[in-house]
Amino acid sequence: MVTAIVLITAEPARVAALGQELADTEGVYAAYSVAGDEDLVALVRAVGHEELAELVTSRIAKLSGISRTRTLIAFRAYSSEDLANI
Repeated sequence: MVTAIVLITAEPARVAALGQELADTEGVYAAYSVAGDEDLVALVRAVGHEELAELVTSRIAKLSGISRTRTLIAFRAYSSEDLANI
């Protein structure tokens, strides 16, 4: 299983709607609006790198109002409690 954090820059008027659309996207287990350089953060899980690539490029990045994504692939989890709730 591959876990990744997707940082998303979006059109300001679409942030709230995109948050819900992301949360409803298969493979996304949490979506947050955030302050800072990005507007949204999606926590995603995929079976492998090919599925992750499909999720990010074909499902997430193509949502209306997303202008840029940046994906951070997690190597190791340090909080087993967080993972137990997924």
